[in-house]
Amino acid sequence: MQKKLVVLFILVLLAFVGLSYRLFAITRDNGGQYKKQVLSQQKYDSLTLPYKRGSILDANGSILASSEKVYNVILDAVAVSEKEEYLEPTLEALRSQIGIDTSSVRSYIAANGETSRYYVLAKRQEYEQIQGLMELISEEESLVKGVWFEEEYKRSYPGGSLACDVIGFTTNDNVGSYGLEEYYNDVLSGTPGREYGYLNDDANLERTTIPAEDGNSIVTTIDANIQSIVEKYLKKFDEEYRNNRHEGNGANNTGCIIMDVNSGEVLAMASYPTFDLNDVRNLDALIGMRLLDAEGKKTEEYINEENLSTLGEDPNVMYQNLNALWKNFCISDTYEPGSVSKPFTVAAGIESGSITGNESYYCEGELHVGDHDIACHNTYGDGYLTVTEGIERSCNVNMMYVAMATGVNTFTEFQHIFNIGLKTNIDLAGEARTASLIYTKDTMRVTDLATNSFGQGYNATMIQMMAGFCSLINGGYYYEPHMVKKIVSPSGATVQNIEPRLLKQTISETTSARIREMCNQVVASENGTGKTARPAGYMIGGKTGTAETLPRGNNEYVVSFMGYAPADDPQIAIYVVVDRANNWPQDDAKYATRIVRNILTEVLPYLGIFMTEELSEKEIAELEELQIEIMTPPEPEETGEEGSDGESGQEGAGEGAEGTGTQEGAPEEKSEPWKEFPIDPATGYAVDPSTGDYVDPITGFVYGSSFDGGETETSGENTGEEGNTGEGGTEGNT
Repeated sequence: MQKKLVVLFILVLLAFVGLSYRLFAITRDNGGQYKKQVLSQQKYDSLTLPYKRGSILDANGSILASSEKVYNVILDAVAVSEKEEYLEPTLEALRSQIGIDTSSVRSYIAANGETSRYYVLAKRQEYEQIQGLMELISEEESLVKGVWFEEEYKRSYPGGSLACDVIGFTTNDNVGSYGLEEYYNDVLSGTPGREYGYLNDDANLERTTIPAEDGNSIVTTIDANIQSIVEKYLKKFDEEYRNNRHEGNGANNTGCIIMDVNSGEVLAMASYPTFDLNDVRNLDALIGMRLLDAEGKKTEEYINEENLSTLGEDPNVMYQNLNALWKNFCISDTYEPGSVSKPFTVAAGIESGSITGNESYYCEGELHVGDHDIACHNTYGDGYLTVTEGIERSCNVNMMYVAMATGVNTFTEFQHIFNIGLKTNIDLAGEARTASLIYTKDTMRVTDLATNSFGQGYNATMIQMMAGFCSLINGGYYYEPHMVKKIVSPSGATVQNIEPRLLKQTISETTSARIREMCNQVVASENGTGKTARPAGYMIGGKTGTAETLPRGNNEYVVSFMGYAPADDPQIAIYVVVDRANNWPQDDAKYATRIVRNILTEVLPYLGIFMTEELSEKEIAELEELQIEIMTPPEPEETGEEGSDGESGQEGAGEGAEGTGTQEGAPEEKSEPWKEFPIDPATGYAVDPSTGDYVDPITGFVYGSSFDGGETETSGENTGEEGNTGEGGTEGNT
């Protein structure tokens, strides 16, 4: 029995020795091959699954931004090197199907065939580009080996530059930058998935997949059709004035906002220059802009084809200039608003009871305040003007009297009520806050009060002014401006409706009605400064504005028009700002009013708003040329000019605070000598025979004695605080 056990033990021992030798031989002779198979399973069977970023849609469902699946072509050099017969078919497939340089791939495989399993041959290929290669690989007994495809998503913007400042863009790692892409990054982003591979007890490959969760989409308030109209006319303005007075764009910046006055929804927001969202780093888009240095300060140069190539030499310079291109002028840039602030001044006075709105003030071309003589835009003087006429003609002296009646405490309180200096919290990345650029009751002096009354000495953004202005003319209701009205899941279900958010009531409905009456006269009256903003067939209201930029006396201006339509029942508000037009004179609000007229001529019929005014033959021809339907009401009604005399409301109220300049029984005759000046046929401006100065034939504003870019006569002495360093300044034209 013992002998049998010994024999059995020896046999078992020999079997273990033989097995050990066989394992050693396999490791020695075939270890590399098995190692490749194990590593191959590890690579292919543990993958990150990308998520699809949510889309951005306009109010009508048109796609503004979407994500498309693309493929990276990956080479596994080890797999290709397993057999010699794999190499040539694989290289030929890469050459014929996707145009790969086979010589470089051959060299790479020769150098890295034992180690490299991940080498990117081509990035972000669309399915149509790699379809043929996929089919070759999937054929039975195919010798094309070691090529696989890594999925990811590429952001696409079908509109190119459409609403570029609003939408923003994404970086290579799918993170939003600027605009809606940045503000709603968490909403648009999803969660990556994961696919795990492992061998079970039978050495079979098992898979566990955690699917990716796609991001939600957002439906914006932007109407792509209105946005296109706005951008068309901003571009047309640039084409008209580009390289006119100096090399560069038609203006340093041109911006436009169109907003629903009764909800705060932004229907369009655009600025010029623009850039292609599908190619955001294309430096050609910078041509015509003011060149910035490495610290972001403006130089005297403008970017052209000659100096464009030098931008890449210093990454800081290139970034500063690209950042200036990418940021949204309508919410990020600050400036002194000029006379568009005058309705705010009057509204504060009437709402606080400081004035009734029925007062008359005498303008002799300037007013002595503190230690300064502050000029009106009309240096000839307007004579006696009612408050309504002060808005209509944009009289600085009239507004200074109103502000003095209101007082520092009340004036600064209402600036805060109108949200001037504060963020509106619009849902876009990059909004500026200008609290440090406005006065408080403790810092405002009497001269500051006077100049603030007509928009000098403090800074604001376009969106601040627009949101406050909507409350002036909609009954006093201040809505938080917003760009998105709905968040939608990948399946199409509504995740969240974003309703209009009413924050406060700035003024009463009675005061709001008075402000509308006054602003209507700016466009409707013979002496109104905004007549050129009226589109054919419609009556609108609004206010023009002009502000001289810093340093004072540089003859560079920001001009604007802020208005609404229709005049009797405002539905939309529009604000156009032209920052230093490339022309002379710059201080002419017609740059802005003509853009407004062009935009509204197309937008109002598109919105289904009917015409109320009689059309001239010239206007009919203009509309026919634009192929715009004449939107006359189905049942015409007789309509009169509401509040044409601007004297209705709050009759019998107080006669004005002490020192306001109110004078009872003021004569109605007004001195308007400029209306007798001869007209220069070449420019359309009146010419003062005694000085040779060019004068606006309607407002009496003096532009200067030549159109050759020489010095112009400024409208008054600068009295603003030097600490307020934004873009803006002395009120010039209306």
